[in-house]
Amino acid sequence: MVFERKMLTHGNPEEEEEEAPAEEEEEEEDMVDPLEAIRAKCEETEHCVHYKERLEVCEARVSSRSNTLEECTEELFDFLHARDHCVAKNLFHNVK
Repeated sequence: MVFERKMLTHGNPEEEEEEAPAEEEEEEEDMVDPLEAIRAKCEETEHCVHYKERLEVCEARVSSRSNTLEECTEELFDFLHARDHCVAKNLFHNVK
């Protein structure tokens, strides 16, 4: 029982737990996901901009109507396919 009391009084596990996440947050801020950067660049290409405009037009049309069954699934998939096709060409050149 004496040993258990010494363990509890010598170290405060709450302090150690509070310090660890702070260190992890600093590391996470320094890390940049190359996928996000490449996706942003690909979304600006002419091919992707065309599909993004079609998606935005569809979303505006659907949101302007109160009673509609229309969804923009096809436009979303077309945009994501075009963006991912561009990303696939460039992603592995940036990964070490």
